[in-house]
Order: sequence, then C-alpha cells, then structure tokens
Amino acid sequence: MRNQPARPVAIVGGLRIPFARAHTAYRNRSNQDMMSHVLNALVDRYGLAGERLGDVSLGAVVKHSRDFNLARESVLSSGLSPETPAFDIQRACGTSLSAAVLIASKISTGLIDAGIAGGTDSISDLPIVYPDGYRRILLESARGRSFGERLKPWLGLRPKHFKPRLVDVKEPRTNLSMGESMELTAREWEITREEQDALAQASHLNAARAQSEGFFDDLVVEYSGLDRDNNVRPDSSLEKLAKLRPAFDRSGNGSLTAGNSTPLTDGASAALLASEDWARERGLPVLARMTHAHVMGVDFVGGEGLLMGPAYAISELLRKAPYALQDFDYYELHEAFAAQPLATMKAWASESFCRERLRRSEPLGTIDRSRLNVNGSSVAVGHPFAATGTRILGTLAKLLHQRGSGRGLMGVCTAGGMGVAAALEAG
Repeated sequence: MRNQPARPVAIVGGLRIPFARAHTAYRNRSNQDMMSHVLNALVDRYGLAGERLGDVSLGAVVKHSRDFNLARESVLSSGLSPETPAFDIQRACGTSLSAAVLIASKISTGLIDAGIAGGTDSISDLPIVYPDGYRRILLESARGRSFGERLKPWLGLRPKHFKPRLVDVKEPRTNLSMGESMELTAREWEITREEQDALAQASHLNAARAQSEGFFDDLVVEYSGLDRDNNVRPDSSLEKLAKLRPAFDRSGNGSLTAGNSTPLTDGASAALLASEDWARERGLPVLARMTHAHVMGVDFVGGEGLLMGPAYAISELLRKAPYALQDFDYYELHEAFAAQPLATMKAWASESFCRERLRRSEPLGTIDRSRLNVNGSSVAVGHPFAATGTRILGTLAKLLHQRGSGRGLMGVCTAGGMGVAAALEAG
C-alpha cells in the first residue's frame, strides 16, 4: 500500500477489434484469441513491447473453465514484459469499466504508474455444460482405485446425461431474462415503442456517420477479416423498425424488439491508463482524465428495475463531483436496450424518483439529447458484455480530445442490478 495525495489519471487511448454479430466473423475465435489481439495492437500502437506495466485487469462474462487465468494468459501473448501482472475481473456488462476504475484508482494513489483495463466476450464460443449426473459419473469413475471401481459408475449412464445445457441468461433471483426485466421497466416508466425505435434509429445513423467520417479508424483494428462493426445499419428507418415483433413479451403488450435491443455480439476492447508523468515521459498522448467514478447496486428483487443502476450510480457520482447533471459536453449511456437510457433520463427528471429513491431534494433534471451517444452506442455497434465499458471509455476520451476541452459522463448497467459510472475531462 501507499498513502499519498491523489494524482490525475490519464486515458492514453483505447483500442478494440470490430464488434461482430454472434456466429459471424468470429465464430471460430475464443475470448483469449480476441483479447490477445487487442492487447497486441495496444502494445504496437503505444510502443510498449517489452514494457513492464504496473497491472492489467481484464475479464469476460461468459467464459470456459480453461480461461480461469484469462487476463494473465492474454498478457503473456501481448508483447508486454512477462513481468507484467494481471488479474481477472467480472462485473457483468460493467466488467471493463470496473477494471478501468480499479486501474485508475491504483494509478491515482501511486501504487502503479500505468496499466491496462479491458474485456472480451464471445457468444459464438459458449461453454456447453452437461448435466450434473454425467459430471458425477466422471468424478466417481476418476476416484476409483481399481478397474471395477472405475467401471461401475458408467453402468448408470443414460441418454439423458448427453443432453447439453447452454448458459442461462436469466436472473437467478427473479427467473427473468434481461429483456423480460426491461419490459417491466419500460412499462413502469411508460416508455413507448415509438420512443425506443427512435433512439435505436439514432444509434444506427450516428454510428454509420461516425464510420463513414473515419471516427473509429484509430479506435478499431482489423481482425479476422473484419475492419468495422458489422451490426451497424446505415439504412435504418422507423418504418423498418416498426415491422419487427416484440422479442421478450409476446402477449401483445411488449415493446422491446430485436431492432431496439442489443444483438448478441462477439468482441474485445482495452484502454491504456497512466499517470500524466509516465505518459509524457514516453511521448504518449493524454486524451482525457478520469476524475470521478462510482459503482452502485439496486434492489431489483424488491421492485426496482434490474437495469436502473446507472441512474443511481451517476447520482452518487454527482454528489462527489462539483458538477450538475447538465455540466457535461457528452453523455455516453450504454444501450443494453433503447428503453434503458430512456428510463434513466425519465428517472432523473422525476421529482418523486429523485426524492424517494435517490434521496435528493429536487430532480437531477434533463440533459441535452443532442449530446447523448453522438457516435452511436450498443444497439448499433453491438454489445460483447465485458468489452462495452472500455469501448465507451475509448470513444468518450477521443471525443473530448478532439473537442480540446470539456467533460464527459458515462454509465453502464449490468446484470445483477448494478450500475458503473465515470466522469472524464479533456486532457
């Protein structure tokens, strides 16, 4: 441990591979394949070959047991010094932003001078689990001391033991999927299908414009034959979105569709963080500084919306920062579903919500929607769960650097009813 005054934390830069719809470009790639490629690209971009960094924090939400040490193995394939330590982290969709907050905290307090945060996820390479009965047969056989003892458990083998079980995305506490949970929140906040489709269309059109203008060119590195996110729809229209059927609630009351929800996605991203002295000694840029961060859980079992965490986390962040909600030039709210940022913004403007749930004397108020997700977000570019946080971090840091001044606010909702928030200022 080290006790010293806090020092500024620089965002040197972020990189990612293009995000790909599941079972397309990366169908034969693993989490470690994707994460290692991003780290290699980061090492090449910033001249870090053979460099020993203070720490690296990486994670994946869905991973095989073989990936028990994913972060360290990825670092060993990255070109960094093998003396660079690394550790795995998992906070659902907030994984890589949580990793960035931890690395930033260590830099701020002087424990380290530089580190990398990131995340990766593959839906195409899902672990397939066989029933516990089959597992018990294998273990019992392995414990046998004689041939007979090893053979006996197999006499109980039945066809049912070969029925695989895919990863269950339902919340254990409510038995609801994320989409089913978001339908409840959309209903509570009276968010219409038309509002959701409009935000989804804006996400696609903003992302398509950013692609055509080259905004992502230095944030995205080619991988496996793909050089841009393959979910972005430049021809997105309200008419096309209106034709899609509800995906989670087919009772006639559903409003969440495949068009206004994030697609299942593969991908990886990472960001390099450092002290300003460390960056400048190496001639590296300071795109932005991370100034504040907060993580918050919500009682989704007790009635709050599963994905309302960012409304709370950002509120708490603003208690510690000398800013009002309106004092930011860019807002990046992860679009797990189009309804999620819409619900968050309605909550901030609600007097009763802010008084009763956020314990504020007055509403946080509204934001300028023209500053929200200006280059698209997860509905358009996709959402590899653990990779989204540092994807947004890199995007926001570049936006502020291009502007040359100002502040940015970001929030990510997660499974398990949590929210991760961070504030940046231009470097």
